[in-house]
Amino acid sequence: MHIRRALHGAVFASSLLVLTSCQTAPPPAPVVRPAAFVPLGVSAPYLSADVIGGRKARSAKMRAAKIRPLSPAAAGTYMGELDQELRQQTAGIGLDVLNLGSSIVVRIPATFTFDAGSAAVKPQTDATLLEIARTVKTRNQTFVDVLAHTDTSGTPQGNLALSEKRAAAVAAFLSNHGVSKARIASHGLGEAVPLYNPDLTDSQKAANRRIEIRLVPYTG
Repeated sequence: MHIRRALHGAVFASSLLVLTSCQTAPPPAPVVRPAAFVPLGVSAPYLSADVIGGRKARSAKMRAAKIRPLSPAAAGTYMGELDQELRQQTAGIGLDVLNLGSSIVVRIPATFTFDAGSAAVKPQTDATLLEIARTVKTRNQTFVDVLAHTDTSGTPQGNLALSEKRAAAVAAFLSNHGVSKARIASHGLGEAVPLYNPDLTDSQKAANRRIEIRLVPYTG
C-alpha cells in the first residue's frame, strides 16, 4: 500500500513538472514572413554580380586614373574600415548600410533623392549624398556602382528608362563632388528586382523605389 501511494505521488509530481515546464517554456514559434515580401536584403543575385561593365574594363579605367589597387590580403581590413565610416556618417539619416562581405551597399530610399516621376536630385537631399560622397571619395580603392530601382507603377519600359536616368543622376552627383569618374558606373534596373512583390501599399512602393551605391574593392 505504501509503495502504491508512493508510485501515485511520483506520477502526480511528474505530471505537475511536465505541465509547469510546458507553461513556462513553450517551444519557440517558427518565424513566418509575409508571403508578399521578398527578402532581397543581402541575398539578391544582382548584388553579388560582377561590377557594371565588367571588372577588366573597369580596372583599366582605374589604372589610367593612377588609382593604386588593393592587395587581396588588405581588402578585408580596408572594407571593414569603410563600413564603419559609412555607418558613422549616415547614422540617424535613414539609410541602410549592408556589408555583403565582398562588397558594401548603401541603400537609399528614392524619396530622399527624387520627386515622383523625376530624375532630378532634390536640392534638400544634397546633404545626404554629400555625406556618402565625402567617405567614398577618400576611400578611392573601390569600384562605385550606382543602381536605381522603381516600383511597379507605370510601364516596365518607362520604369526602366526612369531608373537609368536616376542612376546616372546620382553618379553625376558623386562625380561632381569629388569621386573620380574612373571609379563610377551606373545602371537602372526598373521594376525587375522589387523588395515587395506585389507592391500594394504606399510603404511597399516606397521601399521598392530606391538607389543603391555598391562599393567593391579594387584589387587590380
